[in-house]
Formats: sequence, C-alpha cells, structure tokens
Amino acid sequence: MAVHLRLTRVGRHKRPFYRVVAVDSRVPRDGKYIELLGTHDPLQEPAATTLKPDRVLDWLQKGAQPSVTVRTLLRRSGIWATFKESKAPKKPVDA
Repeated sequence: MAVHLRLTRVGRHKRPFYRVVAVDSRVPRDGKYIELLGTHDPLQEPAATTLKPDRVLDWLQKGAQPSVTVRTLLRRSGIWATFKESKAPKKPVDA
C-alpha cells in the first residue's frame, strides 16, 4: 500500500477548504483517509495552513509521498526542511 499526503476538499460551492490527509493512493480524492494531518484555507489573506508537524514528519519518514501542492505547503511551513535535514547523512567527527 502506497501512502500519499494530499489534500481533500471540504466546504461549500465556491468556498473551498482543504484537509491535509494521509491516504492510500488508490482512494478517491474525497474518500476515506488514514489520518488527518492539518487544514488549508486558501480564501484567507494570507492563506492559512495548520499542520501537525510531528505527525507529518512521522509519515514522511515512513515513506509517504506528498503531492506537489502538499510539498509546497510543507516548504512554506518549514517542515520539509526539517525532514530533509533529518534524512541527510551525518558527517563523521574526526578524532
């Protein structure tokens, strides 16, 4: 099972509101998700995004693939940089 981090749309007509979710890649856009990781409201100025950084990092470390839009949201919040730092190889300390 491939897990993706992506947006699912909620809200009414012409008033979008999105949830950032961890979901099986075969599930439809607004289908059943595994875990709710945050929200994104594009109508606020500036767009309001709230995420659970510890849970997002946990899913990324387990191999979940973010969609292009979710990756952009993660970069803006600084979570993507934290993930890349934790993934980088550690430099050995010379004795």
